[in-house]
Amino acid sequence: MMMKRVAFWFVVFLFIFVILPVGGVLLWMVVQEVDLLAKPNRLGVIEVNGMIKNGTPVLEALKKFGEDPNIRSVVVRIESPGGGVGPSQEIYREVRRFRSLKPVVASLGSIAASGGYYVAAACNTIVANPGTLTGSIGVVVHLPKLQGLFDRIGYETVTIKSGPYKDIGNPGRDITAEERRVLEETVEAVHGQFVKDVAKARGLPEEAVRSIADGRIFTGEHAQSLGLVDELGNLEDAFALAAKLGGIEGKPVIVYAEKKKVTLWDVILSGSFLDRFRTALDPSEAVNPLRYQWSLWP
Repeated sequence: MMMKRVAFWFVVFLFIFVILPVGGVLLWMVVQEVDLLAKPNRLGVIEVNGMIKNGTPVLEALKKFGEDPNIRSVVVRIESPGGGVGPSQEIYREVRRFRSLKPVVASLGSIAASGGYYVAAACNTIVANPGTLTGSIGVVVHLPKLQGLFDRIGYETVTIKSGPYKDIGNPGRDITAEERRVLEETVEAVHGQFVKDVAKARGLPEEAVRSIADGRIFTGEHAQSLGLVDELGNLEDAFALAAKLGGIEGKPVIVYAEKKKVTLWDVILSGSFLDRFRTALDPSEAVNPLRYQWSLWP
């Protein structure tokens, strides 16, 4: 009798303190992954903010939204002066591929220039504010020149290289005429890729794009007159247009792509100067010196 009573209370203890909590956690995890109440009235939003250094988060968000049958269309919200050539082109290619699955609308904030515009050009439709700074179709390379500083502090380096251009851009010496020619050829080639992609995506003659692709910026209103922007409006206008293109009836449910968690390190080193310091310390954050970027400062 005593053994049966002990066994009974052991089972009760096991159920209350082990099975019930573990089951609850598992159920919570399943509910997080499977939204049973979801309807096909959702609009996905992907944000491209600041310097474009890494295209992976946007590519992952596009993949997730593409596989979700309840996401009917996507808005790419751009607040960026551009960034690295490679990441900008990665996002451009994937948005072009994605728009064959679902409509994509670009919403330009205060600035969507250079690489920021490159990304927008891949979308089905571009919505900008009249005063948005956009355009800046061009390429730039900033190479620091520190020879004078090195001489003052007595800093010297010894370079052993396998070819004449292996240390091209070395800040400890002047660039040679031949190195400058090599870099200019590279810049021209990458600039041509930018022009071709904008012309193809926007359905404009390549020569027409090339004639305005000298790095200048435009307001959203001016860009519309040049065929670089489709409509003038704000983010809400972009939502309404994306909902219409996606066939969403009624008010759409807005779903933002998950963002990278901000660490204490990110908070401490926020701000333009400290951001550059962090970039110098973390090679994964570095941007290729070859950039689709509009900037007042190198």
